[in-house]
Amino acid sequence: MENYLLDWANLLLRWLHVIAAISWIGESIYFVMLDNGLKKPTDEPSIKRGVFGEMFAVHGGGFYHSQKYLTNPPFELNDDVHWSYWKSYTTWLSGFALFALLYLANASIYLVDPAKMELSGAAASAIAVAFLVGGWVVYDALCRLISPTMNRDGVLSIAVAVMVIAVAYATSHIFQGRAAFLITGAVMATCMSANVFFWIIPGQRRMFNDIKAGRAPNPLDGKRGKQRSVHNTYFTLPVVFLMISNHYAFTYSHEQAWLIMSLIIVSGALIRQFFVLMHAGKKLYALPAAGTAVIVAALFVGAPQRALESAPVAEAAPAASADGSAPAAAVAAAGVSYDAIHDVMEKRCVACHAAKPTQPGFAAAPAGLVLDQESVVRANAARINTAVKSKYMPLGNMTQMTDEERALVDQWVSAGAK
Repeated sequence: MENYLLDWANLLLRWLHVIAAISWIGESIYFVMLDNGLKKPTDEPSIKRGVFGEMFAVHGGGFYHSQKYLTNPPFELNDDVHWSYWKSYTTWLSGFALFALLYLANASIYLVDPAKMELSGAAASAIAVAFLVGGWVVYDALCRLISPTMNRDGVLSIAVAVMVIAVAYATSHIFQGRAAFLITGAVMATCMSANVFFWIIPGQRRMFNDIKAGRAPNPLDGKRGKQRSVHNTYFTLPVVFLMISNHYAFTYSHEQAWLIMSLIIVSGALIRQFFVLMHAGKKLYALPAAGTAVIVAALFVGAPQRALESAPVAEAAPAASADGSAPAAAVAAAGVSYDAIHDVMEKRCVACHAAKPTQPGFAAAPAGLVLDQESVVRANAARINTAVKSKYMPLGNMTQMTDEERALVDQWVSAGAK
């Protein structure tokens, strides 16, 4: 029942997180498009009113006329104004809650990789959280020191890119591959939401209050907000990729996972730059072409050698023997040894769930579970049992796992996976 409830909490948090992220990212992309697509007004009344730019649009059967004023709109501001921040906060809070529920609460399983670094679960959790906090502190310091008046944003962009790649390298050498991808994406997402919380909204509130009080607002507030919003839009595509990558083990389980991650981050930024410029009327097709080339480079970096050598197709394992000497006898026994479980894993699971899968179509172990390793099987016994009992695994029962073998795994796990 506990695992069932945790799965529901996981599902509902993930649902909330995805909905909030769609809303936040969609609104962010829309406003970047709107900002870059504004045209200088040509009619005298708009010019006299101080309209900075305007856009005409049609959507949902209606027509829209958007106008932008920089600091002094010729009308009185009221409290009925739309503020864009709760989508950002909800995305981050739900994402962190999900991260805490799945990874921090089970750090020894999902974060720790003894082959990379011997860590306790508590130490791994502390380091993971430190990455989120430290990533924001370093990023914010770079913005303050390199381009405090938004006059060196090009240099700042390079510095931020180097920082993100450094995070990708560090996390890949400390944590399990899937966790490394997730934490790197979470560092970027934390910077995005912290930009909204610490800079964009406070600056907008100061401008709003100054205008209502009849004071001239500080133009730096608007410039800083614009700077951080631009950074957020370039983070968007890489963050989305890193968050969905946990479903594709061939990315995060590779020895050069940090390089694959870095290439995808660069590719996402290049592709996003194309759309940013396109909304401003500049179509530089070299940018998506370069982004595609970088993705192809990531594909070659992660390509399994055996795929290039056309490894032979492995035959499906035979069903359990009928002489009673294999799983059925073990189920009837008072206790189940790991040797019996190991035999089941070898016959039914490791064609896919191995460091080097032999099953065609798998470049790496799904979900990063390498089930020819006793420590991995023991650490993930409950997950394995759930998948086996529900007959979700093996997929399509391609390896012909028998009911006796499923019962054997269940008996072993129920007895404490000893």
